[in-house]
Amino acid sequence: MLVEEPITPSRENVLLDYQARLKIRQDARARWDLLERVITEGRLVLFVLALVFVWLIWGAGKLQAVWLLLPVGLFVVLVMAHAWVTRSGRDAERAVEFYEKGIARVEERWSGKGETGDRFLDTEHPYAADLDLFGVGSLFDRICTARTRAGEDTLADWLLAPASPEVVRARQVAVQELRPRVQLREELELLGADIRAGIDPVALAEWGRAPRVFKSVLVPLAAFVLAALTVFSLFAWELLRVGPTPFLGLLLVELVFAWSFSGLVHKTLGPLDRRAQELGLLSHLLKRLEHEPFQSELLRKIQTGLARDAEAASHRIARLARLLQCLEAQKNQLFAPLGGILLWSIQFAFAIDAWRGRSGPEIAGWLAAIGEFEALCSLASYSWENPADVFPEIIDEGAEFDAKDLGHPLLPLGTVVRNDLAIGGELRLIMVSGSNMSGKSTLLRSVGLNTVLALAGAPVRAASLRLTPLAVGATLRVQDSLQAGRSRFYAEITRLRQLVDLSRGPIPLLFLIDEILSGTNSHDRSVGGESLIRGLVNQGAIGFVTTHDLVLAEIADRLGDSARNVHFVDHLEGETLHFDYQMRPGVVRKSNALALMRAVGLEV
Repeated sequence: MLVEEPITPSRENVLLDYQARLKIRQDARARWDLLERVITEGRLVLFVLALVFVWLIWGAGKLQAVWLLLPVGLFVVLVMAHAWVTRSGRDAERAVEFYEKGIARVEERWSGKGETGDRFLDTEHPYAADLDLFGVGSLFDRICTARTRAGEDTLADWLLAPASPEVVRARQVAVQELRPRVQLREELELLGADIRAGIDPVALAEWGRAPRVFKSVLVPLAAFVLAALTVFSLFAWELLRVGPTPFLGLLLVELVFAWSFSGLVHKTLGPLDRRAQELGLLSHLLKRLEHEPFQSELLRKIQTGLARDAEAASHRIARLARLLQCLEAQKNQLFAPLGGILLWSIQFAFAIDAWRGRSGPEIAGWLAAIGEFEALCSLASYSWENPADVFPEIIDEGAEFDAKDLGHPLLPLGTVVRNDLAIGGELRLIMVSGSNMSGKSTLLRSVGLNTVLALAGAPVRAASLRLTPLAVGATLRVQDSLQAGRSRFYAEITRLRQLVDLSRGPIPLLFLIDEILSGTNSHDRSVGGESLIRGLVNQGAIGFVTTHDLVLAEIADRLGDSARNVHFVDHLEGETLHFDYQMRPGVVRKSNALALMRAVGLEV
């Protein structure tokens, strides 16, 4: 086990630390693989040895039968050891994968290697698709390290809606405490993988909230008495020679009893079928969180939620897992006949239903605590791997976004171009003009993504950032829809109406409008665009609008001190266009459209 030691937070040191940990895990995986091969070959040798003993005992008559216990006993030991070695090898493999993904993120090779979160993408959301929150190469792909569905759900919720200033500040403190705890995140990875595959948090929480099925104590008592009488009648048949009639009669009564309650038993046990192992891992995950020393208020609050009563959540989930393990003995062919006589499934259905009555309503809270903790660990991992990114200052009131050296958080550090920009107070609109591919849309996404990160509690790609709570709305990826019968222009104005509605909400709107009303003629675009922008500004919104239309750029002049024009430029070297992606004051006065058309071979 690698000892946790503090390192100087730089990308180079983080990479070296990950590589050292990876080497140790790779060596461990190799050792477990070798041991597994040795055990497999050993089992084969013992099987052959057992055949030799069988011949020596019953064929040649040279050994006593007791000697057969030696190879059989050793074979059983190796079978048990093989299960342990296989599990350890699988954990080592997952640890290797954990650090390989971490190295890929630090080396900017992360796209497509994480969880893309496609199931969270809603094209009607005011910014999810526009800012590339989900999908391959998305923000979720980059920052999500959660291994349970509850963790993924929580992180997605944080990215899709801004938190209050108090909540953001609490998350920032928690993330800073979790940043260096790489070992903890590795252990969560190992425990969470099987849980994610086997447990649906929504279904499990609904099962826990459901009312008890067996509310009367008379039914469990009747089942116990009936099973006891049936077993006694079986012994009486064999030992007291009373005949088979009492046993067969009671067995028939058991069959009727089991059939009568089969529906209720299935209702109780169905959602938990073959979930004993996953629930056992869930108990270990909860126990890991319960015993981790934390200082921040938010992390301690999460721990408190796992032990509201005298008994910790991990102990209660472990008890449920043990009940399910006992229940699954019914599936063993050798035990099944006896299990039927004992009314095994019904007996444990009663016990599990009683467990649900005591602890079931708490499941949703336990899963929510795991989800919140994993979401915080995702942000902590992102912060650890990007130590130059800073935590923003959250201002309680107003509408403000003031950034120094702001960059796009999904672009490689070596190529990202940064800009200073500030909006708020008297300035409500920044009109961005510029040629094609010059950086206008990237600027809007930089503002939007960093706002989303900031209001989720994460660090941002900037030297500094001050902002207030903001409701983000964007039009960077509005598209037509053949199925819905909508043109791109109709899709755009529908989204713009959504932004207008957001501007009337309790949180100031940050609007990011790309190529406003580009699907209509210049007259309607000018009149409609200015009216829309004035309406948003009058509602207290702040934002950015990009355009190629120089007439629209004049809107900023007519709005006076509440608006400003900025632009991006390009320059032509031979037949190649070059961009510096630096924002400059004023309106762009040239276009590169013809140059781009000629560059791709069009004769214009």
